[in-house]
Amino acid sequence: MDGAYHSYYAGAILVAEAGRVDLNLETLKSEIVDYLAVSEFAIFRSYPGGLEALPVVSWDTERFPDYRMFLDTAQKAGQKLILFASREFDQEELDEANEALEEAELERDEKGEFENRIRRARKHLGTICVLELAFDYNSHFYVYEARPDWYEEFLDAYDELTALLPDVDSADSSGPDGIGGFYSNN
Repeated sequence: MDGAYHSYYAGAILVAEAGRVDLNLETLKSEIVDYLAVSEFAIFRSYPGGLEALPVVSWDTERFPDYRMFLDTAQKAGQKLILFASREFDQEELDEANEALEEAELERDEKGEFENRIRRARKHLGTICVLELAFDYNSHFYVYEARPDWYEEFLDAYDELTALLPDVDSADSSGPDGIGGFYSNN
């Protein structure tokens, strides 16, 4: 992480094993909620990922991690309503990764590596893995999203595993045209 990232998140850093640092989104969530409570913004509590199908412009949290800069931008754009969402890492997500691990055809060493990557995420069950702030402006949602490194690593492992899964042939459950057996041989 660069110096600016470090200095801003000083209150929201969790020191992990081997000298690594990671965001503590519990602390960051509290900071954001407190900040919004005394601001002129109305807070709409939404679901994380609820904007996925909409036109979204993402804030560069790597180079500009300070959520106050994002909220300042919203204020200068004349926005009064801020969408706020957070999500905890849950057992279902972990189970899906373990299921993908079982279905993937892996060598023993590869499987062990993925097991370790998933196991490292397990200790974070119940902790916040995603924070989102957003506002609507000119038919686009502008989004600030924070995720800790451990969650990014978990998502990377899960994506790699799902890419290794054998393709399920959709024709198995449908007719030769892929529309559920409504195919006429006439």
